[in-house]
Parts: sequence; structure tokens; C-alpha cells
Amino acid sequence: MKTELTKLEGNVVELKVEFDSEEWKASQNKVLKRVAQNINVPGFRKGKAPVAMIKQRINMSMLLEDAMEQLLNDRYTQLLKDNGVEPVAQPEVTPDEITEKVLKVTLKIQEKPDVTLGQYKDIEVKKDEVNVTDEDIDNEIKSIQERNAEWVVKEEGEVEEGDTAVIDYEGFMDGVAFEGGKDENHHLVIGSGQFIPGFEDQVKGMKANEEKDIVVTFPEDYQASDLAGKEATFKVVVHEIQYRTLPEIDDELAKDAGIDGVETLEDLKTNIQTRLQNQRETEAEDKYTNELYEKVIENTPIDVPAVMIDNEVNAMLEEVKRNITSQGLDFDTFTKLTGQDENAIREELRPQADSRVRFNLILEAIAKQEELTVSDEELEEEFKQIAQSYGREVDEMKKMLSGVTDSISHDIMMRKAVKVIRDNAK
Repeated sequence: MKTELTKLEGNVVELKVEFDSEEWKASQNKVLKRVAQNINVPGFRKGKAPVAMIKQRINMSMLLEDAMEQLLNDRYTQLLKDNGVEPVAQPEVTPDEITEKVLKVTLKIQEKPDVTLGQYKDIEVKKDEVNVTDEDIDNEIKSIQERNAEWVVKEEGEVEEGDTAVIDYEGFMDGVAFEGGKDENHHLVIGSGQFIPGFEDQVKGMKANEEKDIVVTFPEDYQASDLAGKEATFKVVVHEIQYRTLPEIDDELAKDAGIDGVETLEDLKTNIQTRLQNQRETEAEDKYTNELYEKVIENTPIDVPAVMIDNEVNAMLEEVKRNITSQGLDFDTFTKLTGQDENAIREELRPQADSRVRFNLILEAIAKQEELTVSDEELEEEFKQIAQSYGREVDEMKKMLSGVTDSISHDIMMRKAVKVIRDNAK
């Protein structure tokens, strides 16, 4: 097999290949044997007719194309390795000469871009200090108090801010009821802003069993275009008024919070202190990490092929779909509920995908620069951890993952490169 490699612009290489006649013939015979199983030749069982007779009954151009595809599939990985090519997408294949005796092809392959490392050591990023105040703890306790509030029927008086009015309502436009404008025994929390602007304000002051016509104007940007900007009259009946009573902040409230190990108010305060501290430390660490990595990315400009970002977007979208499915939703239902189609989600993911691709390319360059390696012992330890997480034996997990050992080793290498960045940050 003869090859000739030429570097083109935009991290594209052109690889011209002339296959040996013997392996080209073998590939044709392999395809011919498969095709022959479906060819009827009078006087012969399927697959047993002479080759010349079978060739008379098939499209040889199609057979040669199939044989070329088969041979490229068989030899592609070795071709890349022999020529030091790292592809990021499927090649563009052009047959230069394809006959029963000769196969010459040109492969155009998009490669990983060259990376000239900028500064990745001694990068200065300040981590936010974490502090939990008494006020923070008090606010958390007040939230628990509000969640444990009870609603009590107001025997006398009128609807006030913060009350719940149990109402029937029906909306009319020019004297005609409109679809979706009616409900019964609806619990409306005054001040929640869940209704059209002006509706809740007009419910204020009403008493139990009172009826009232409420006139409002739908916002210009209202989701139902046939109602947007139009005036409507709602006939409203208040059946009941409820007000909220808050429990005392004491040991009983602490118990009612339903937190393991919390029996007293002091227990609750300690629990909140620990939880908020851990949460804020995690947030501070995430912020520090993101800022550090962003600076590393900024310091190393890379001309990233669009296909690499597209591939990452595809991978991230599949991850989103799996997460949605795990929550009991299908993707179509999710898009309808959120009002986002797949293209909108792709565009939302693109900036993060771009950063991921750039950072991974930088990590690979750092691993090369620092001459990082992965030992057999490190790979063995990784298999042990994976096996443990899935509750399987190590040998069983090795067999299951035998085809992705290089990928696992690569992941370890990337973690080592990340450690280089973090260990050398100021």
C-alpha cells in the first residue's frame, strides 16, 4: 500500500492511498461472496455458481464501491496510525481510480488543531471567603417556619395582602365567555402575582360570599395572542378567606423540620450552619475553578474546527435527553413544556461546548508538554473504582470495558493535566 500525505489549510490533511492489488482483490471477493448468497443462477445452488456467471448478474460498479468501503473500514485505523493523523470527524472519500485491478482514493481528514500553549502555571485567581452569619441562619429558620405555617379560615373581615381567597371566576370578553377563563374553588394567594395584573388588587377588600365584577386588561405580550392587549370582565365569587398562622420558633419547629438528628432548636441551627458552610464552600470552589480554567483558555487561543464543537454539542444534547428521560419525561414533552425546540437547546449548549473542546485540547497539550504518563497500576486502580461503583468484580469490569481502555487511560491523563494547573495556581 502506498500513501502520500499533504497538509492543507484549516487543519485538514489530504491522504492519497493506493491499495495493494492483492488486498483490493481480497476485499472484492469478500463482498462478492456475500452478494452471491442472494443471486439465483439456474442449475446452481445459491452461492455455488461460477464467479463469472455471478458477475454477469450484478452491478459491478456497486460491488466495487462496497468493496472500497469495506477495505477502508478495515484499514482506516492503521492508515491514521501509520501517518500520524488524529481525526475529529469522518473523512471525505474521493475515489481517484476504481477498477477490478486498481483502487486509488483520496481522503480529506479534519485533524485536531495545533495547540501552542500559553500560560497555564502561576495563574492568579482569588477564592471567595466563605462565611455564615447569624442572620443567614435566622433567615433559614424563618423559611422553615413559613413552610410549616397553617391556613386558618377568617371568620370575619375582608381579603388582605397575604391571604388566600377561595374563589370561583369566569371571564367574559364583549359579553362572551372565553376558553380557559373559568375555574371553581381556586385558591388565590393575594400578592403571588399569579393572575393578570390588577386582578388580585381588586379581590382585596372582598368578603366571604361576596360577588364582584373585576375588569382587567391582558398584557400586550400575553401568551394567548387572541387575548393579548384586550379588556375582559371576570365575574368573581369569594367563598372563603384564609390567613396564615406561623408556628413558634422552638424545639417543636425544629422537630417538624424533618431533618435526621435534629431534635432541638440548637440542633437545627447547627445543622443549618454546617449545610450553608458546605454549600457555600462548594459554590466558592466551583467559581474559583471556573475562573481558573477560563484564564487558561484565554491564554491559549486555538482555531477550533466547527465540527469538533458540533460533536460536543451533540454529546451534550444526548446527555440532556438522558437526564430528561431519567425524570420520567420524553424529550418532545419537555420541549413543549419549556417552549424550546431542539435547535434552541443546541444554541444554548454551544458556548459551553466550545469551552469544553478548547479546555480538553489544552489539557492534551499540557499532558504532552509535561510528559505525563499513566502507569499500569493507575489503570488498575481506575478499574477497581469503576467496578466498585457498579458493584461488580474487577475482572468482569475489565472484560466489559476492554474496548475503551484507551479512553479510560486518556481520562486519567486529563485529570493529571488538570492537577498540574491547580497545583501551580497562585
